[in-house]
Amino acid sequence: MRSFLAAALALLACACSPSVKEQKAEEQRQASAAPKVAPILNAPDAKDIHSYARPAEARVTHVALDLRTDFEAKRIGGTATLDVQAAPGAKEIVLDTKGLEIEEVTDAEGRTLAFRLGASDPILGAPLIIALGNSRQIHIRYRSGPDAGALQWLTPEQTAGKKKPFLFSQGESILNRSWIPTQDSPGIRQTWEARIVVPEGLKAVMSGDKLTPDGEAVSPTEGGGRAFRFRMDKPVAPYLIAIAVGDIGFQPLGKRTGIYAEPATLKAAAWEFADTEKMVDAAEALYGPYRWGRYDILVLPPAFPFGGMENPTLTFATPTAIAGDRSLVSLIAHELAHSWSGNLVTNATWADFWLNEGFTTYFQSRIMEKLYGTEATNREIALGWDDLQAAIKEAGGPGAPGTKLHLDLKGGDPDSAMADIAYEKGAAFLRTVERTVGRERFDAYLRSYFDRHAFQPMTASVFLADIRANLVKGDKALEQSLRLDEWVYQPGIPTNVAPPPAEAFAAVDRASASYAGGAAPETVPFAKWSTSERLRFLNRLPRQLSRERLDTLDRAFRLSQSGNSEVLFAWLKLAIPNHYDPAVPAVEHFLTTQGRRKFVLPLFKALLAEGDWGRPLAQRIYAKARPTYHPVTSSSVDEAMGG
Repeated sequence: MRSFLAAALALLACACSPSVKEQKAEEQRQASAAPKVAPILNAPDAKDIHSYARPAEARVTHVALDLRTDFEAKRIGGTATLDVQAAPGAKEIVLDTKGLEIEEVTDAEGRTLAFRLGASDPILGAPLIIALGNSRQIHIRYRSGPDAGALQWLTPEQTAGKKKPFLFSQGESILNRSWIPTQDSPGIRQTWEARIVVPEGLKAVMSGDKLTPDGEAVSPTEGGGRAFRFRMDKPVAPYLIAIAVGDIGFQPLGKRTGIYAEPATLKAAAWEFADTEKMVDAAEALYGPYRWGRYDILVLPPAFPFGGMENPTLTFATPTAIAGDRSLVSLIAHELAHSWSGNLVTNATWADFWLNEGFTTYFQSRIMEKLYGTEATNREIALGWDDLQAAIKEAGGPGAPGTKLHLDLKGGDPDSAMADIAYEKGAAFLRTVERTVGRERFDAYLRSYFDRHAFQPMTASVFLADIRANLVKGDKALEQSLRLDEWVYQPGIPTNVAPPPAEAFAAVDRASASYAGGAAPETVPFAKWSTSERLRFLNRLPRQLSRERLDTLDRAFRLSQSGNSEVLFAWLKLAIPNHYDPAVPAVEHFLTTQGRRKFVLPLFKALLAEGDWGRPLAQRIYAKARPTYHPVTSSSVDEAMGG
């Protein structure tokens, strides 16, 4: 009788309880839910010196754009409707702008609101101060300048297809204020929506849900073209609002992943990034649900200034990652990881850029390890360690202020924070914590960290308080062992650092030393090596080699003709200091066919450093290449060229 009753109660419990599938669905739903307004951080290091906004008085919570693209004038124009949350007694709201032409500001009823533009700063642009009165919604009619820093307008000749023009934006760090009048601070998260009208025959994509994938016809009385609508119902940092317009096709990769690209690039891109869906699954297994719906990739024309940009739902990616052998897909793992570290939990100011990039670089390696194994991942980590040593040297040595994680950027452009220190020192810090407390315990902490702070800004001080409260938990010995403050606030690398994998490149280093000592190229198994092994080999060769040894290298491994952008870059960095004339055509071709700053800036600096041999080359090539570069790249090279 008792066993029968127990069985009946068990059946009843099963009938009344949700299934595992239902429970998982509910967890996903709860994880996807986001606050309509993300809180403003009150930490002492949360004040954003790169924004004019005063969010404690009045802040933007939602942006609605209704814009038309004008390829002839190289402008975007229309209206931005901003929802405002204001403190009692607030009389005005301050927005960030740069080069915007403001035509009119009105309230929700169409009444004119007084506004003025403050003095313009070459880095920050100009504040737009708007009298609020009782209004909590403002309409701004405006257009961008033809030289808007976030936008690049490409002629058909500058695209892969050579038939239609192309437009794309790059908002990080503070460039979106050049085409959207809002509070352009990563700590002031905003939801947004957009209606974008583009010329007939072109397609618009944005970093949000695509409500009209094929667009809607616009009547000739309204100017014609097609209108595309988008929505982001989760609060994001404004630098993550992104747009691209052009001849864009699509190919699915999985149930929630796909590739956008020009038709000429689409097939190769889809093959290269075929593992994207697996990467999403691997990331979720590590640190919880992917909360953005779809994860698509847009492969842009070669002028795109970065390897990738983690715009929510739509990573922007460089075609230089298409190597033809899937050897550079760690770039996609990195941008995907930003869906947690950077997009979900975001640095509140650019002084803590490492909170985005250090976490993401660590997370990237964990995704790669899950899919491609420990050996390949260890090689990536070891290469990152080499990059870190080079970055420390370039910053002025281990005692230089620029080697801190939390930076003092007062008076500087936040783009100056975008160095390998943030990426690789940040990742080394997290690997050190993992080694100290154990992977299982650290993974549990990180997953809970992303959950606790989802859709919120983050600062160094808040992170350190969080890790102390939820990982250290008063353990004085652990606190002393981790040396948290030293990692974040002091220059250089603390001595408790988890070392890079010692044996990752043992055989490659022997081959490099052997070749440097005079061995024949036949002794180097270059063709059998992975990309990371080839990079290590080239980077470990002496910086001064004879013409004969360079000739032998180039002939044996066809380095000047390499289709792998990373290998070609490593080779050219070796060829230029040696004044290796046979590589000059490869230098010129590389610098005039892609605009990725990671490659472009160091190569121009290398040429300039070679005096009478290199400077004339740099000047000649740059005169040809500059019009093809995005402002992010050209402004950096302009500075290196001396103005």
